[in-house]
Amino acid sequence: MTAHPLDPLTADEFRAAAGILRRDRGVDERWRFAAMELREPAKDVVRAFRPGDPIRREARVTCWSRDEGTPYRATVSLTDDAVLWWEAVPGRQANMTLDEWHEAHEVLIEHPAVVEALTKRGITDLDLVLIDTWAYGHSLIPEGLQHRRVGWTDVWRRSTPTGNPYANPVSGLHFVVDLNTMELLDVEDTPPPEPPAVMGEYVPALVPGLVQRTDVRPLEITQPEGPSFTLDGHELRWQDWTLRLGFNHREGLVLHRVAFGGRSVAHRLSFAEMVVPYRDPSPDHHRRTAFDIGEWGLGSMTTSLELGCDCLGEITYVDAVLHDSRGEPYTIEHAICLHEEDDGVLWKHVDERAGAQVRRSRRMVVSFHATVANYEYLVYWRFTSDGTIQCEVRATGIMVTSTFDGAPPPYGTVVDDRTYAPLHQHFIVARLDMEVDGPENTVVVSESAALPVSADNPHGLAVVQHERALETEAEGRQDVDFASQRSWTVVNRQRLNGLGTPTGYKLVTSSPLPALAGPGTPFLQRAEVVGHTLWVTAFDEEERWPAGEFCNQSRADEGLPRWMQADRPIADADIVLWHVFGIHHVTRPEDWPVMPVDVVSFQLRPAGFFDRNPALGLPPSARHCS
Repeated sequence: MTAHPLDPLTADEFRAAAGILRRDRGVDERWRFAAMELREPAKDVVRAFRPGDPIRREARVTCWSRDEGTPYRATVSLTDDAVLWWEAVPGRQANMTLDEWHEAHEVLIEHPAVVEALTKRGITDLDLVLIDTWAYGHSLIPEGLQHRRVGWTDVWRRSTPTGNPYANPVSGLHFVVDLNTMELLDVEDTPPPEPPAVMGEYVPALVPGLVQRTDVRPLEITQPEGPSFTLDGHELRWQDWTLRLGFNHREGLVLHRVAFGGRSVAHRLSFAEMVVPYRDPSPDHHRRTAFDIGEWGLGSMTTSLELGCDCLGEITYVDAVLHDSRGEPYTIEHAICLHEEDDGVLWKHVDERAGAQVRRSRRMVVSFHATVANYEYLVYWRFTSDGTIQCEVRATGIMVTSTFDGAPPPYGTVVDDRTYAPLHQHFIVARLDMEVDGPENTVVVSESAALPVSADNPHGLAVVQHERALETEAEGRQDVDFASQRSWTVVNRQRLNGLGTPTGYKLVTSSPLPALAGPGTPFLQRAEVVGHTLWVTAFDEEERWPAGEFCNQSRADEGLPRWMQADRPIADADIVLWHVFGIHHVTRPEDWPVMPVDVVSFQLRPAGFFDRNPALGLPPSARHCS
């Protein structure tokens, strides 16, 4: 294994970072570690690195004392065994941790007031109850509690010990809890409708009358000579592609130093935020907005993958190492899946003399899956022989539901007996730190326009492209426009292809969605980023989180809106694209009790990066096609 400056922190490095803070800053057992990750070296250091060069290792750390409540940010030198930076961040709350989620359930389920509220509803078997803690936005925290680390809870009940807890919402019952002291602060108990006769099970043994199909025969994917990719430490090589794999608690999978044929395409690709607002104003749902990355972390929610279920074919797995709130490392086995897969026809032409020429598309897939409470997000980065990068997200899992009496509420869809699933949205923010043929990049906006009828255009057929470069961040807020087929291409005006035009990569949007919210809406105040399809900013290593670093109990005006007030130049510069895409989930009966995947994606496609089709050199599939 070849060591590299971008390798994720190891188990020993997590222990060392926590140990240095315990020794030098009095971080004792009353503290929690919210976040520890590699502090990535400066770009010029990474570009200049050669195997065997000395490597400095630093960690970014966020932690807090449960007694004081104030989070602290630190930079720890693992190379020098020292704290380089230590700063209090008053008035903010660190991200939520899995330990708190589990501890809140364990404490509340034994609290007399909780037991009494459940007993009133006829629920006495507490082993069947799940108490699910959510984070707050600042404006929705109960009066007088804004200075405390608080969460609010849903309550769910399983019908059997292995049943689906989300099948049976305990409507109208919510608890407010101080997550530092685990003190129950309030019981919100509204009389619920009479429980409906719901069938919300999906495990075959629990579904009444289910008959599983017997006509599905085995489908095997084999590569008798093995896969075509190689993995050296965290560096992946496949055909003309090279990239490095990273992983941290917040973003999950990170792709570094993406290049084709030795030419850089992107310095870093990841997801920087995921905002899921439920568009139902009822008491059960008005607080329900999840910042799945900023509040919890996709890495922390990543699950182990299984051969034949999550990944099919000749698979290479990569483990991920993270930490718990005590600073102790743990390993997620099979966190990342690497494999090749067939992708249908890449190019084809049939000529009456030359015959048929067909080349099949094969793609390299890098994937991970995260279970965020009731939802699953399956993330796939795919690389193809023609230089395209596709990012796809498949959402599945269990919808949140509520019961009702009388007419169903207009904010969702009836999916079972007197049960509806609220309409909601999934906004995903991809952070695309581009480096197309080098760091001096410019975003060019292209729009198509029909020319008027004229002597040169007598039939009104002519369509032309109008292009303009984005010069400063004031122009960097961009939205889709179907009428003009607006698109964006990242070009390097210092690098020309063989045809004399700048080399570039085009962002192909296929899943944009509108916020459908006014400026006073709490979730939009906290995440103004979701109000536009694309943002373009000048690179700054500290500007990583578009809805702010501290999303838990966050206020308005964090992240991108504040950075862009500087109106920095973004032409011929080191720039970052923030692409917002996702799912406008108008719920369906077919999504219940477990939803088939809803698929959204975008692409980065070469646009002048090559002089001609780079996949001409692919061989035909000799064994199957002649």
